[in-house]
Amino acid sequence: MKKILIVLLVAFIIIQFFPIDKTNPATNDGMDFLKIKNTPEPIANIIKNSCYDCHSNETEYPFYSNIQPVAWLLKNHIDEGRKELNFSTFATYEPKRQAHKLEEATEYVEQKKMPLESYILGHQDAKLTDEQRKQLADYFRKVQKEIDTSNTL
Repeated sequence: MKKILIVLLVAFIIIQFFPIDKTNPATNDGMDFLKIKNTPEPIANIIKNSCYDCHSNETEYPFYSNIQPVAWLLKNHIDEGRKELNFSTFATYEPKRQAHKLEEATEYVEQKKMPLESYILGHQDAKLTDEQRKQLADYFRKVQKEIDTSNTL
């Protein structure tokens, strides 16, 4: 048993020498959802607090992003989040995709699938109240309708 613990400790120490890349891609206000949609400040604050760490190029890495293997899981989660919806590059999406992403975001917020419970554990300020969920879903729906309307003209 002692040998197993020593091997595990050595392995844990060794993997600490393989850090994740915490470099955020460059941002451009002309591409960012909050800027191009002129999002009202209260809604923008909700989105920044609850969504941007995983769904933008403005991730603020927490202290535990320095500890493997947690950091690898975190990096994978961020990469997947950006792939699904990246508010920093929202303007690069075709209008149909923008509307679809907002439809999905509305659904996830209303069904309490986002933000993830695992994220909220370490970020209590990201937890949404029912009122905030309603505000966010209503805003996403409003912007989605605007996109759909301008796309059909």
